[in-house]
Amino acid sequence: MTKDLTIVVVEEDRDRAIAIVDALKDACGCDVFVINNSSSLARKIAAHLPDIVLIDVDNPTRDMMEELTLASGPLERPVAMFVSGAAGGLAQAAIEAGVSAYVVDGLSPGRIKPVIDTAIARFTMIRQMRSELAETRLALEERKVIDRAKGLLMKAKGLDEGAAYALLRKTAMDQGRRVADVAEALVTASGLLG
Repeated sequence: MTKDLTIVVVEEDRDRAIAIVDALKDACGCDVFVINNSSSLARKIAAHLPDIVLIDVDNPTRDMMEELTLASGPLERPVAMFVSGAAGGLAQAAIEAGVSAYVVDGLSPGRIKPVIDTAIARFTMIRQMRSELAETRLALEERKVIDRAKGLLMKAKGLDEGAAYALLRKTAMDQGRRVADVAEALVTASGLLG
């Protein structure tokens, strides 16, 4: 765990909050901010721009999950939630809300560092997968537009598929644009004219 982390701890019990802050300071010497009330949680968390959020709560509620969904952005930061016991189906809601680690049996100072490390690693992995998925979807959409533009050129100019793509590529190079952008313009113009 790096020393320059900013951590927000959501803990209503003052004595537990002090113990958690002390354990965090011993583990990483990071900047720690405590939120002692879960109302307006999203706003309070956002005010500190934390690298990770630790939530220690006996029994999380659906309202807290909704606040947590807002607070985690669309998954802007890792969140570790510590609950005192199995909370009747809220583990799934917590994961859907963006929680990176859901730990039953509460937060103990000795487990803080490994849970934070795990939450950050899991969050980083999921963010990378989401990014790759978004890139793949974009590439697929661009491929569909390029194929459609090739079809339009093949029909309008009597070209084969290779020649249609070569024409798209040459046009893109001549205009200093991407092939997908030229294809999109052609498809849009064809829609307007057709």
